[in-house]
Amino acid sequence: MVEVPAAEAAEPTAADWAAAVAAVRGGQAGGTVLLVCHVNPDGDALGSMLGVALGLRRLGITQLQATFPGATAGATGGGYAGPPEVPEPFRWLPGLDLVVPADSAYPAPDLFLCFDAASASRLGALADRLDTAGAAVVLDHHASNTRFGGIHLVDPGAAATSVVAEGLLSRLEVPLDAEIAQCLYVALATDTGSFRFDMTTPAVHEMAARLIATGISPGEISRRIFDTRPFGAVRLYGDVLQRAQLEPDAAGGVGLVWTYATLDDLARHGQKAYVLEALIDSVRCAAEADVSCVIKQVGPAEWAVSMRSKGAVDVSRVAVALGGGGHRLAAGFTGRGTVDDVIGAIRAEL
Repeated sequence: MVEVPAAEAAEPTAADWAAAVAAVRGGQAGGTVLLVCHVNPDGDALGSMLGVALGLRRLGITQLQATFPGATAGATGGGYAGPPEVPEPFRWLPGLDLVVPADSAYPAPDLFLCFDAASASRLGALADRLDTAGAAVVLDHHASNTRFGGIHLVDPGAAATSVVAEGLLSRLEVPLDAEIAQCLYVALATDTGSFRFDMTTPAVHEMAARLIATGISPGEISRRIFDTRPFGAVRLYGDVLQRAQLEPDAAGGVGLVWTYATLDDLARHGQKAYVLEALIDSVRCAAEADVSCVIKQVGPAEWAVSMRSKGAVDVSRVAVALGGGGHRLAAGFTGRGTVDDVIGAIRAEL
């Protein structure tokens, strides 16, 4: 398994697409196919994986599994060891019957498809399939992708991995139906911030139109994904936002706003970690700061860090310098130590 600097990543060539299609067509001959997305999957990772999985099932592939790594190291005491748990907002998605525990996944699949992971480390223990698989195809849109795996469908110009996923399904001549469209629409809507972010291009709206044309309900999907939270999560947000800090002189004077959430916060309100994923949107709206950051505890001295920029700062450079990755306006990394240690490292890189 070889990883190279992210700067070498480029959009897929005609040869890349042809190689990916040939690899999938080979799976139609009765081979085993394993689809994997990154740990703690978001809507784009899970939706892209399930949309392609359903498409492969439409092609007649029967030995088909989907999975993702379980809990992070800090939450379990060592390794990506916990069972995969689909976040509550996505538990209605079609194709979840294909999801198996990571330790039950094919150990040496004929075809390995990876979704929305910028580096092999995001696959936890499942990364070993990159070496044992007959062929490995990586579908991603992160500019920081390290080009791991064998066949690269990595498009940094795509608004979401689902754009790449739809491109593969189209080349495989899989017609869109409502189930595939639901998965891909969730993926597209979540990674574009409900079509509010800068990478929402005419092509993104054209793709959304194709998906909606299958008969899906964007209003119902939006209510389920963006507008439904447990009351405990509302109270949790109140606690975490109350401790938000504004540093107007940070990041070269364009400003930083940040806050943090602990495992005790989650326990006190009886919430799962996934409810914190949308918290960054409540923090990033502060008018006085270009950069926003939410630091979420996942272990005794381990934190999942989400960063956003309004345009003045390339937060992917900060994240890569601290061991993570992402996009210019949205990135993240895993921090270690205390909250002060983590925010101090961020300040220094900014």
